[in-house]
Amino acid sequence: MAMEPMGQIEIRKMTERDLDEVMEIERRSFPAPWSRRLFERELVLPYAHAFVAPQVPPNQVVGYLCFWLVDREAHILNLAVHPEWRRRGIGSLLLRRGLADSREKGAREITLEVRRSNYKAISLYRTFQFQPQGIRPRYYSDSGEDAVIMSLHLIDPTPATSP
Repeated sequence: MAMEPMGQIEIRKMTERDLDEVMEIERRSFPAPWSRRLFERELVLPYAHAFVAPQVPPNQVVGYLCFWLVDREAHILNLAVHPEWRRRGIGSLLLRRGLADSREKGAREITLEVRRSNYKAISLYRTFQFQPQGIRPRYYSDSGEDAVIMSLHLIDPTPATSP
């Protein structure tokens, strides 16, 4: 089965106008989707950052990323790509933008939780050098599934020294 051409994907800040498409992706991606109210909150919290990946044209949102940046630590809350648009590098584009934005704003580390069974997401994060740090037992209330905690050091706080 041939995939249709992707067209141009741009990454930009999420706005309220994007929420209908974001909610559709959210519902199709997660067994316990966020509510619209949670996304609306992400648009106004001072430490919250949210990006969308629209295909241009027709400006259809095909993925999004939400993360918090508090002090020197970023925390990825939500990353999803529309099921019909997966495996085309959109998740990587969003993650790359989130990492760049976090570095720019002085973050030293970025963390996340991911379902233990979500091998595709874990593989994506490992591609970006995220490392497993531990397990949160029964983290997901919908299924009782464990979460894998992963992190990436954006800036090494200790200068390299020679032996």
